[in-house]
Amino acid sequence: MTQKSLLVGPFNRVEGDLEIKLDVSDGRVTAAYANSPLFRGFERILLGKAPTEALTITPRICGICSISQSAAAARALAHAAGAQPSSQGEKVATLLHAVENLADHITHFNLFFMPDFTRPNYEGQAWFDRAVARFTAMKGSGLRQAVEARAELFHIVGLLGGKWPHTLAIQPGGATRAPSQRDKIRIGADLNAFRRYLETDLFGAKLECFVEVKSRDGLDAWTTGDVGLFLEISRDLGLDQLGVGQGRYLSFGAYPSADGVIFRQGIWQDGKLGMFDPAAITEDLSHAWMLGETQHPRSGQTAPDTLMRDEAYSWCKAPRLSGDVFETGALARQIIDGHPLAVDLAKEGSVRARIIGRLLEIARTQIALEALLQEIDPKQSFMEVVNIPQNGEGFGLVEAARGALGHWVRFEKGEITSYQIIAPTTWNFSPRDAQGTPGPVEAALVGAPVAEGEETPISVQHIVRSYDPCMVCTVH
Repeated sequence: MTQKSLLVGPFNRVEGDLEIKLDVSDGRVTAAYANSPLFRGFERILLGKAPTEALTITPRICGICSISQSAAAARALAHAAGAQPSSQGEKVATLLHAVENLADHITHFNLFFMPDFTRPNYEGQAWFDRAVARFTAMKGSGLRQAVEARAELFHIVGLLGGKWPHTLAIQPGGATRAPSQRDKIRIGADLNAFRRYLETDLFGAKLECFVEVKSRDGLDAWTTGDVGLFLEISRDLGLDQLGVGQGRYLSFGAYPSADGVIFRQGIWQDGKLGMFDPAAITEDLSHAWMLGETQHPRSGQTAPDTLMRDEAYSWCKAPRLSGDVFETGALARQIIDGHPLAVDLAKEGSVRARIIGRLLEIARTQIALEALLQEIDPKQSFMEVVNIPQNGEGFGLVEAARGALGHWVRFEKGEITSYQIIAPTTWNFSPRDAQGTPGPVEAALVGAPVAEGEETPISVQHIVRSYDPCMVCTVH
């Protein structure tokens, strides 16, 4: 029996603050330990600031999901003030937020995930030349088309948000820009252009046709577009058997409003839907370089352990819900929302399932935004006056592209005394907890094949990238 340890990283193609220690025996991963090695301190920066400064500071956590951070901060402040944003303002906020998430999904698929299949490892496979033509870094036709479509889609953010990233357009009372009828026409044109890209290149068919796929068996019949190429690669490499998770999924509910959410809130475990209780969240510090006790983020603090005790191995805390590990992301959202294909994929919980979850969400979100645009009434108010009290506390729960994002704020005498953030990658890349239970990625890596001589196993890269880590969002 051969045994060895590997330290693998960096992984990301956008930023690389991730290391994973692997224990390998007889060509398989037997244990994994995910380390988020960068401490950034945003939660500490916010202490002593006026509550409204969170709207400016928290979007700077990330240049990819900054609108998600804005939405969570605005929700937290509105909750603390006992206020509701304008109904029409919520629709604009949803447009902004969903556009960012759509852009994130196509960026992940085209620029972060699919280029791995252009590696020389796969030369000789029937699909290899097509993958090279579509997804080679800097050169692939699929990459160019995705980047161009993404840029056109972001016209909507420029129009409604002024800029991206780090817009201040989303506020506790709604949105700062009241779109005109002419703006609606321009936004509609941008959404139509994005649909053309999706139907011509990504799906190779009408979006509604993909949304109608109800099962894993139905996926076998899909052969068009880049989705069809991915499914061919997946069948050849067995991606439906790789990186299988623990089968528990969490969603805070995507795009909340007074009328409800577009994708519902809940948990999925033991093969069935359950209620989500935000009071059941805790952050375990047993294997994090943090001082303090396991507690709800409402009472949490960010106190780095500068001695970096031996039993810890990451700056990332370990979020748990009722003591259990939960995976979050597009697949989780679609499972919990009850789409038949996603529910069937829940039984698989693999690399393939996570990628199809994102693709399904792209199609469903595009359709939802086209309907939402028709509901926007330029004659109505888009902003309510919200007076932030001197003392208060609140939380904001939203869904970023990568999954559940929560902000918890408490302030006294007009100054923030506690601000805690749990990002999607904090959930998915958490270390072990006090019971020794691994986080989602750590568990999914167990069993991954490691070929002789591999120092950065290709299977491990596929699994890690299927979760689309954004490590700068992980530790604040």
